[in-house]
Amino acid sequence: MAKWTPQHEAPEPLEGPIVPTIIGGTILWFVLFLVQLPFYGWFDDRGHAWWVWTCLAGAGLGLIGIYYVRRRDAAIKRAEALREAE
Repeated sequence: MAKWTPQHEAPEPLEGPIVPTIIGGTILWFVLFLVQLPFYGWFDDRGHAWWVWTCLAGAGLGLIGIYYVRRRDAAIKRAEALREAE
């Protein structure tokens, strides 16, 4: 079987307000965790305690994501400044 090769180039990635998007998502996960926390007993009785911990994991991973996208954004801006300086 022959390897498939694309017939056209891939489109450029979409750039947008990445940092605020990740911050908003992280806040949303943390708020969902806080909203579900008082009902932990209800979730645990029905075998759905993992919902609460999923929200906490989403918030924790979001913090890592904030760190990552802020560094990426700063690196992109540094590269643009160097390109303009040349």
